[in-house]
Amino acid sequence: MDSFERLGWEVVSFQPKLSALAHLEASLRGPRDISLVWVPCFRQRDVAAASRWARRHGLSLVFDPLISAFDKQVFERGKFAADSRKGQRLLAWERSRFAMADRLIADTKEHAAYFAEQHHYPLERICVLPVGAEEALFKPEPKTTNDVPEALFFGTFIGLQGATFIAEAIALYSGPLCRLTFLGAGPDRQACEDVAARASNPLVQVTFEDWMPITELGARIGASDLCLGVFGVGEKTNRVIPNKVYQALACDRPVITIKADAYPDELHRSSCGLLWVPPGDPQAIASSLAQAFGSEPVAGVGAGVANRTYQAHFSNQRIREELASLLGQLS
Repeated sequence: MDSFERLGWEVVSFQPKLSALAHLEASLRGPRDISLVWVPCFRQRDVAAASRWARRHGLSLVFDPLISAFDKQVFERGKFAADSRKGQRLLAWERSRFAMADRLIADTKEHAAYFAEQHHYPLERICVLPVGAEEALFKPEPKTTNDVPEALFFGTFIGLQGATFIAEAIALYSGPLCRLTFLGAGPDRQACEDVAARASNPLVQVTFEDWMPITELGARIGASDLCLGVFGVGEKTNRVIPNKVYQALACDRPVITIKADAYPDELHRSSCGLLWVPPGDPQAIASSLAQAFGSEPVAGVGAGVANRTYQAHFSNQRIREELASLLGQLS
């Protein structure tokens, strides 16, 4: 919404009381003089009514799902099999919602390819807009002077993030003395605490911290030396760039994370503040940490490198440029 406003648009929010009848509600008490209808992330249920209202007023409809409900329920949560009756019903329902949109938004090129293949949506009508970071909260921080270098993992401890692989890396670490901090809460946190307790590696000082307000998270990232991204296995991890990566890069902190196709190709070939490891590989995490904290300089972890990557590929300015191009196509 900030990008819209900076491009000279006025954003009017409409939150229906009942999704199925939202088009009628909008006709009675909805906004006037609208140029475009944009359905935000996770609101698949609103698309049908939004489409009816948009068509009635001769307006284009853009849908930004962020993630697929089918993908989440079937492959992330495992609620039912992809080829089951429930799975196929959900897929057909979601395909019909996507088809109602004049343009679809994807956060990465891999998500765009997934939407095109799995949901039969025309690839040429998908616009890739990175999620980016809230730049008022996440901005370059001065280089830390920790006596013991710190690697910070922060997240919700879901399987996709692969926090347990980080915990397993503790016993395998053989670099200089370092501190490893887990921040947050979620399903895998207790498992991480148990694994860390059994590891008992004198070279790694392990701490667990609870969530803090997001307004304080940028400073906490800045107090660390580097951040840890995601390490889970599976197709979905290859399609996403998590919020934590955007936020850490915006704060100019290097990130160890899996080498996923979701990232721009050139970042796989350059020193960019991203240190790549294979998914589900504790030994690779341990080796990457040892290398980053070693006495020899490591390409990609110097001051300014991570933020330059953020500015070049994921910044709010880049989002505005891509958004302006999309809006130009729809005008």
